[in-house]
Amino acid sequence: MPEGITAEGLLDNIMEQFADNVPKQKSVSFFEEDKSDSVSSQFNRLFGRQKTIHNIFGGGKSADVLLWRNKKISVGVLASATAIWILFEWLNYNFLSLVCFGLGLGMLAQFVWSNASGLMSRSQSRVPRLVLPQELFVNIATSVGHEVNKALGFLQDVAVGGNMKLFLGAVSSLWFAAIISSWCNFLTLVYIGFVAAHTFPVIYEKYDDQIDDFVYNALDHLRNNYKKLDTGVRSRIPKGQFKGKKHE
Repeated sequence: MPEGITAEGLLDNIMEQFADNVPKQKSVSFFEEDKSDSVSSQFNRLFGRQKTIHNIFGGGKSADVLLWRNKKISVGVLASATAIWILFEWLNYNFLSLVCFGLGLGMLAQFVWSNASGLMSRSQSRVPRLVLPQELFVNIATSVGHEVNKALGFLQDVAVGGNMKLFLGAVSSLWFAAIISSWCNFLTLVYIGFVAAHTFPVIYEKYDDQIDDFVYNALDHLRNNYKKLDTGVRSRIPKGQFKGKKHE
């Protein structure tokens, strides 16, 4: 550690930079809207956000689903994810058994279709072939590989970028994710993230002013408490003069 820099000073510097980079927002009550600042508040969102939530999520069909633009589709997607989680987590199905049951039901349906049509009519109807396009698997593999490489590149940039605040935030997030993953399995963790992605954005879009004001007040409160704690700890440390020996 360079001379003249202490651990308290480094932490104080990180908190000061974080607080200075967060734009200030005028306090707004949870039950009253400040109409005079309605125009300026649109450009002073959480952490300097200037885009709408819909544009942040890409502005496409996926954003429409996450923000419940079409409630039938959003409910269907969330219900499908819940059904899959119940099958694997509560009913203790595994992926292979579920695939075998699905294939067995599909074969049974085709068997009944082909034989019933032959009994009812002299000309047996042809069962349609189910063929999945190869481009589907190629696109899935390409998309997954692109996202994985993007995440790895981001972590590498954070590690070698020299931004201490961003580095500490990324390491803390990974540490927090490791603790959460130790409490539940991977499927439950993915399901929790899926439900959170389908609930938090639409709640924030509906109550963004109140949430922004609450976060800013919480950050200010945290900063003030940290300064009081830091001042109290430093005041109890006895100040002395240390005279070092001169080396010839």
